[in-house]
Amino acid sequence: MAARVPGEVPDGGWGWMIVVAAFLMSALVFGVIRSFGVFFLSFVDYFSEVSSTVSWITSMAVAVQQFSSPIASALSNYFGARPVVMSGGLLASLGLIFACLATNLIHLYLSIGLLSGFGWALVFTPSVAAVSRYFNKRRTLAMGMAFTGVGIGSFVFSPLFQYLLDEYTWRGALLIIAGMMLNLMACGALIRPLTLKEDRVCAVVPGGGQQSCCGTGSMIFNLLDLTLLRHWPFMTLVLSITLINTGYFVPYVHFVAHARLIGFDEYQAAFLMSVAGVLDLIGRLLSGWFSDLRKMQLVHILMLWTSLTGLTLIVLPFGRTYPVLMLISVAYGFCSGALTPVVFSLLPEIVGIGRIYGALGLLQMLESVGGLLGAPMSGWLRDVTGNYTASFVVAGVFLLLGSLVLFSLPSALTCCHLQSRTQDEAEECKSMTASNGSVFEAQCPPIDPSNASSMNIEVA
Repeated sequence: MAARVPGEVPDGGWGWMIVVAAFLMSALVFGVIRSFGVFFLSFVDYFSEVSSTVSWITSMAVAVQQFSSPIASALSNYFGARPVVMSGGLLASLGLIFACLATNLIHLYLSIGLLSGFGWALVFTPSVAAVSRYFNKRRTLAMGMAFTGVGIGSFVFSPLFQYLLDEYTWRGALLIIAGMMLNLMACGALIRPLTLKEDRVCAVVPGGGQQSCCGTGSMIFNLLDLTLLRHWPFMTLVLSITLINTGYFVPYVHFVAHARLIGFDEYQAAFLMSVAGVLDLIGRLLSGWFSDLRKMQLVHILMLWTSLTGLTLIVLPFGRTYPVLMLISVAYGFCSGALTPVVFSLLPEIVGIGRIYGALGLLQMLESVGGLLGAPMSGWLRDVTGNYTASFVVAGVFLLLGSLVLFSLPSALTCCHLQSRTQDEAEECKSMTASNGSVFEAQCPPIDPSNASSMNIEVA
């Protein structure tokens, strides 16, 4: 299908089908990853390995998915999102098919960790970027709806995988899940090619239909959009999200253990996280709806939800009764869910919608450092102190630090929106930003970005 060049972002229409596809893809990718612990004991028993060794299967898959995101972005810039997502779905399925034949853990590392992990990277990054490109005024709501697939997938797949494991053993269960992964190809087929006027001029298009960057090195540099590493507002957001990620996932690892430690049984403890999961879904949807009202700037909304999430983590270890812990669980689930769609909606406003593929890939790769360090650090604090108080307090402090870093964005100190609707508004926005001592080029984009100089694009 030929690419269309609309006058502006569609902000609906076929975009809602993209949201449905992204919902299913987020469920199939992260719902499966979150539910993969069901196979943990089966792998330990079958391969006679220690728990720490088996844990590397999921950890490797997550690491490969995150660190391969820039590759997914580059391929999407070159080929478009549709073939990349469909290829990712095929690779994810093949990885699980090969895992059915595993005779040792190395096979699982290579099949699930490496092959399926890379396939999931090719699926997730382009699908999120596609939602961003199809929406403007309702982008945050669309993001919130797409990301609810993560929670619903986690809720559904855990008991489903346990049933498959009981009925067909782990080999049969993995084969059935591999078949489920093929649905990612159908979801990818729903992503229609969409070319916007805001897209980068120095784009590399197969067949030479558009002027390409000269030189292989320049081509790769441009496809990965590595000039964003010199884009200080983008790098400020990356630093903030990395700090947030360091503390964000700690409750998923240690909340249940903390509740058990202070005297509640396993069912009461597990129910706390179930409640947090339900409120996470509600938070994503309501945050998306509220953010798109544009009563506040997205950066201010992100600061609000991040700060509240951090505060809930700080007070969590001081809750000793079940009603108080339940209240904290509700607050954490809602606030942590609410900040997620705002992050992915703020990103295109900072770098421009034409650079969303490269920006999203680099963001996921760099922010993964926080996610990988957070849980081990909190576990170390628990070993040193004998309880989880320091773990949760430090996690909350990291979120508060991430919120403070957002104040470094010039947009946080102005009252104008990042995407001005008219030329007069754009000029006013630029003058206000310049009066604060710095010019945030991506904050106040010109109305006609038809040439590289008007878009402030750095071309290697």
